[in-house]
Amino acid sequence: MEENTLSGAFIGSLKRNNKEIREDRAAAIAEDAQLVYKRKIEDLEISIRKMQREQENMLDLSPATAHSLILASDFNCDDYVSKDIDLGIKIRQAEITLEIARQRYAYLFGGN
Repeated sequence: MEENTLSGAFIGSLKRNNKEIREDRAAAIAEDAQLVYKRKIEDLEISIRKMQREQENMLDLSPATAHSLILASDFNCDDYVSKDIDLGIKIRQAEITLEIARQRYAYLFGGN
């Protein structure tokens, strides 16, 4: 079989030069990394919103309905304060992580 009669993706791939192969690999790696970064940023945003919502919901001290209130004797101040502070710390850590991820994404991929 003559070389010039061969065609298709396989022979085309074999004939590619080193630069073309490196460019294809680089594009695939960059695309994958960019998608993972985007997803991480979105996941952090969702996580922060959920924790903020949870912290706000802690202010609702009506256990069953809008017309009932928790009894003072049933309220555990230590647990409430610990949980509120822990949530605040988790939110702040997630916000810091999100800020760093956004900055790195912009630096690495040129944009928001």
